[in-house]
Amino acid sequence: MKLIITIDGPAGSGKSTVSRLLAKKLNFLYLDTGAMYRAVALQAKRTGTAFNDGEKLWKMCKDLDLNFKTVGEDIKLYLGNENISSAIRSPEMDMLSSKISAIKEVRVAMNEHQRKIGKKGRLVAEGRDMGTVVFPDADFKFFITAPPEVRAERRYKERIGRGESVSGEEVERDLKKRDHQDKTRIIAPLRPAEDAEIIETTTLNPDQVVEKIIMYTDFFKNYK
Repeated sequence: MKLIITIDGPAGSGKSTVSRLLAKKLNFLYLDTGAMYRAVALQAKRTGTAFNDGEKLWKMCKDLDLNFKTVGEDIKLYLGNENISSAIRSPEMDMLSSKISAIKEVRVAMNEHQRKIGKKGRLVAEGRDMGTVVFPDADFKFFITAPPEVRAERRYKERIGRGESVSGEEVERDLKKRDHQDKTRIIAPLRPAEDAEIIETTTLNPDQVVEKIIMYTDFFKNYK
């Protein structure tokens, strides 16, 4: 059975952690599309490719050798033979990925990559437009969210945990700026799919969100 589950949501909603846990629980492939756009932003910066040169960006995206690999308990993103999982998680890549993901040529190329991965099914696809654009016919769609201040606090703890020196106010300002970019871009803006189940995660930990997702349908209760 070619089954696709989409999980969309804004920054700091917990969608990445939830998606990884759900994929592991169901023994599905986890597709982190946000990481893919961060990789595009990283490569564009490294190669000096201008963000207003759609043709060069499209060619760059088509030639990218991106692969997700399981390393121990973690899933890492590789660009060729290079593990770029840490390099793409900087605040700069966060903002640049939002900017580059609004470019039509980039989205066309990356959507093609993502749909190719999805052809085999058994996929948990996480991002911001998985249920609305990339996989509009997905079997199950979820949109997880929380108020900006809650998401900012999560992101702050995450960055402090990585050893960064940053203030809570700075993190909340950056998050709100990212939200604005994602929601107002002309191409594939951040929004729930009409047929998505919306889950508010303020009072839930990731495991509770996964259980809530599983409870939405009898199919998951008995899925092996």
